[in-house]
Amino acid sequence: MQTTLSEQARQLPRAEEAERILRACVHCGFCNATCPTYQLLGDELEGPRGRIYLIKQVLEGNQVTQKTQQHLDRCLSCRNCETTCPSGVDYHNLLDIGRAVVDAAVARPLGQRLVREGLRAVVAKPSLFKSLMSSGHLFRAVLPQRLQTKLPHPAAPAKARPTRHHARQVLMLEGCVQPSLSPNTNAATARVLDRLGIGVMPSREAGCCGAVDYHLDAQAAGLDRARRNIDAWWPSIEQGVEAIVQTASGCGAFIKEYGHLLSTDPSYADKAKKVSALAKDLVEVLRDEPLEMLAIHGAQRLAFHCPCTLQHAQKLGGAVESVLARLGFNLTAVPDGHLCCGSAGTYSITQPELSQQLRDKRLNALESGQPDVIITANVGCQSHLNGAGRTPVRHWIELVEAALP
Repeated sequence: MQTTLSEQARQLPRAEEAERILRACVHCGFCNATCPTYQLLGDELEGPRGRIYLIKQVLEGNQVTQKTQQHLDRCLSCRNCETTCPSGVDYHNLLDIGRAVVDAAVARPLGQRLVREGLRAVVAKPSLFKSLMSSGHLFRAVLPQRLQTKLPHPAAPAKARPTRHHARQVLMLEGCVQPSLSPNTNAATARVLDRLGIGVMPSREAGCCGAVDYHLDAQAAGLDRARRNIDAWWPSIEQGVEAIVQTASGCGAFIKEYGHLLSTDPSYADKAKKVSALAKDLVEVLRDEPLEMLAIHGAQRLAFHCPCTLQHAQKLGGAVESVLARLGFNLTAVPDGHLCCGSAGTYSITQPELSQQLRDKRLNALESGQPDVIITANVGCQSHLNGAGRTPVRHWIELVEAALP
């Protein structure tokens, strides 16, 4: 696609990157065929091709409006379009660049600003999030229905973590909302890794991966969180830790972007590149281990929902299913496994109507094989799908841990 950036756009730190991505797009439209919002709304501007054109117009100096902002907001950032693009268009990075320019030019309504700032203030702080969750459970009966569906029932407490020392060590990101929404996920991970002779090193100084800030109009704040995590992990990296493990694929996808996003920061570029190289989704660690020694036998029928951040961003589609098959689990067939459930980080709150439509479509597909349990690899998807009150949804590692002899 031919494009001529405006003089103002050429001053942007990522101007060359934006122009390169725009020029890679040939406007073929294959992306629209797999775009969840285009499928729901049937509007060219609600698909990747239309959004790319909107960003092109913005960067060429055309007028920016709230409608432009709305069309970009409605993108789930699922990156399904990248999987199907024959030209290799780096859509998600172009979207990040375009959103930053649009958000700087268009003032959001007060209600939107309050929601977004509230999410940034709460979600990235585990202790505050936990306190609000506890209060929500006390007053559930008087909460609006919309909030009740977003408030999961109290989770069972996490099992004890192993205390044995192993020569092999990994770091593990604890996450922001996962300790409250699914507290046993990381404990189950530590217990399974322990059986395989791998220890989990604590890293209490590490916090939110930065994705929440970065995708809610605060890219600089998101990158500052990335830098703090790099500082927190660096002593362990220098000691030879094997990997930085994530049990939430959304966090993992963002941490793997640290190297790219901080590539122009002279103080952090090399460290960020190293951190991204060490970042591994849990399945990347387990698939290379002798899983047969776990002697697992699972009798439940499971349907796996592969999060967009796992299959499209991290290119690990099929990896969890392969591990579970090796362990003997009974997996049902799931049609349209490439589609998004509508969670998409905070999307289920900022775009509730579209999110619910996508959730219901996804659940219909997941339940078509009549599973006992739906499993997934991202706490956002897990909580969002569970909010429908239908088939129970859990993280896949919890089922593996529960089946240990």
